[in-house]
Amino acid sequence: MYPSRFRYEAPRSLAEALDLLHQHGDEAKVLAGGQSLVPLLKLRFASPGLLVDINNLPGLAHHELDASGALHVGALCRHADLERSALLKRTQPTMAAAAPLIADPIVRNRGTLVGSLCHADPQGDWAAVVLALGGSVVAAGPGGRRTIPAREFVTGPFQNALASDEIAVEAVIPAPRGIPGGGYLKLERRVGDFATVGVAVAIETTGETVTRAGIALTGVGGSTIEAVEAGHALVGGPLTEESVEHAAELAAGAARPKSDHRGTAEFKRHMVRTFVVRALGRTSERAA
Repeated sequence: MYPSRFRYEAPRSLAEALDLLHQHGDEAKVLAGGQSLVPLLKLRFASPGLLVDINNLPGLAHHELDASGALHVGALCRHADLERSALLKRTQPTMAAAAPLIADPIVRNRGTLVGSLCHADPQGDWAAVVLALGGSVVAAGPGGRRTIPAREFVTGPFQNALASDEIAVEAVIPAPRGIPGGGYLKLERRVGDFATVGVAVAIETTGETVTRAGIALTGVGGSTIEAVEAGHALVGGPLTEESVEHAAELAAGAARPKSDHRGTAEFKRHMVRTFVVRALGRTSERAA
């Protein structure tokens, strides 16, 4: 099926792009990697009157640390850039683990982390990762820039907190205050598939003590789920078999899976529990 007829604009400045969005409101859609939007256009699930292609905008392809150690990922930074990033491997183990698991090489070469967050697919990978890390999204609009915490950015399935005249220009991951650890594990029917179950685990330790822990789930609810109690249960002590098992049970309890062709709800909860134990076990082994 062909997309509905639309107008195409490729602005060369952020101000020009924002002006187009301000003029056209809900009739306009932003195109970055296009790996989520283009299929929706072809199926006519989305029929915008205007596509605003931001690929010519300067200064949005970065992923870099600021002076505080926070990681900034620009709206045009591709999945493949993060997959190959030595910086990510050195500073953000949870993101480094997730990057090679995003879709397939074709999608990773064009799609973007920020675009994935904006798409807000309940089975998307990056939303869980950014949520577990306590990250945020920076939106630019006519009134300037604002920072939206990840837990407030996704408002529902395929819905986000951006106004119609705003563009998400980067994602920000706060600097770890301890030694970062964690990982991302994903159950998929075949390589490149959406997650049947995805679990992101991000912890920070000082000595043997866990000082921060975030656990987030994808594919097991109507939107990405932050397993708040599971994360809190790990903080204040070392990683032990008992603390890991307890956190895994709490994470499984936070899941809201439904039985479908991918598996039963009971099976999906079991996989959440298994992935939390496995991710924390690997983190403990690397630390040792």
